[in-house]
This record gives sequence, structure tokens and C-alpha cells, in this order.
Amino acid sequence: MNPVFKNPLCCTLDARQMAIGFAALSHPARIEILRHLSTSSSCCCSDVVGRLDLAQSTVSQHLKILVEAGLVRYAADGKRSRYAVNGEALTVLAGAVSELVETCCPAGDH
Repeated sequence: MNPVFKNPLCCTLDARQMAIGFAALSHPARIEILRHLSTSSSCCCSDVVGRLDLAQSTVSQHLKILVEAGLVRYAADGKRSRYAVNGEALTVLAGAVSELVETCCPAGDH
């Protein structure tokens, strides 16, 4: 599956793309994973497992969902996999949310 946010700076998100981003962020563990990843330039799955009270297989599955959505970048590093936040993708998703709020709740309505 191609990440939704593979080239986030050159696209406007449609409803499907926004929903994929929201779904990727819909689990508390994935939000905590993003927070942990944001503390370094990249880290491996075992670094995340050490921070969260979750099994390695569970963390791997959550990372897979974040990577498939394009919110996290993946790179092979020898026998390990390195993960990093895709800040551009999160910025685009945040902008889409802001635009949605402005559209649904015109100034003065919120």
C-alpha cells in the first residue's frame, strides 16, 4: 500500500485521505508512539517497546499502520528498522483539520 502522505507538501487532502490519517491516529498507543518518535531523529521498534507497556508485536503492528498512512517514515538499517515521524505529513493533516473546522464552524460559531 502506498502511503497517503507520500508527498504531502504538494497535495490537498480529500475526505478519504483525511479519514486514513484520522484512523492512523485513532489509537492512544499510536499517539504515544508518535510522541516517542518525536524525541529523536529516528529509533527502532525496541526503543518504542522500552517506553510503552506493550508487546513488541503490538508495537510493530501500530508502527506498520502509521507507516502505511505515511505519518511515520521507515528505513532499513542493517538488521534493524528505523522509524521517524513524517512531520510534513502531520502538518498537512493538521492543516486539513483546521480547514475542516473553519468550514464547519464559521468564525463566531465556535
